[in-house]
Amino acid sequence: MTFSLTVLGAATPYPAPDAACSGYLLRAGAARVWVDAGFGTFANLQRHMNPAELDAIWISHLHLDHSHDLQTAFYGLAYGGLGLEAPIPVYGPPGWVAKYFGEHAGHFTDVTEVFEMHEIAEDWSGRVGDLRLSVCRVEHSQPAYGLRAEYEGRVLVYSGDTAPCESLVELAAGADLFVCEADFDTPEQRTEYILHSTPEEAAQMASDAGVKKLMVTHVAYSLGIEAATARAAAAFGGPTISARDNETHEI
Repeated sequence: MTFSLTVLGAATPYPAPDAACSGYLLRAGAARVWVDAGFGTFANLQRHMNPAELDAIWISHLHLDHSHDLQTAFYGLAYGGLGLEAPIPVYGPPGWVAKYFGEHAGHFTDVTEVFEMHEIAEDWSGRVGDLRLSVCRVEHSQPAYGLRAEYEGRVLVYSGDTAPCESLVELAAGADLFVCEADFDTPEQRTEYILHSTPEEAAQMASDAGVKKLMVTHVAYSLGIEAATARAAAAFGGPTISARDNETHEI
């Protein structure tokens, strides 16, 4: 059965023409999961499926380049005639419900008619159809999680946003595809409040985890996806590819 990742967006910190922010569509057998909902990803999602037919949505953290289009999706599903038949389970970090759908959010439709709301923690795991999901806490400036998705013996791991961390290496162990951010040009860009990885650090985590293939994503415009991927490939020494909008990769 098919297990695939479609890139809905990989840009940061804002969308550009033909470049949405972070988002991915996971398809495993009959299961369809939207992973991260950055600016522009709801539009790209519609290139590949009707959002009303999603089985789940999973959000790594609440920075807007990963979560903003939860609001867009709500409006589309509530008022856009997309044919939603039942609320879609949404799994997000602590506080996501209050941030986007608190009592003063200004919606005319009860949120629970559109989304079945769940908040995740470090020990969270779940199943969507035959797709098994589990998480780890990663190193970022707010609660943020990496995701491991397993289906019929194949494994995809997504870093979300993070500085290098051992928990992510452990989560990614043996993955067939490791989708890892490489936002920074140098480690010196890291501060207490801005925590990301360089291409070489993404490659080191991939190597330490023994992954089969590395996908570079979430790269600053000033660095550029081509340069970041080339640097990560040189450091990793294994198959390394770029995340590009609307490309689908079999796992």
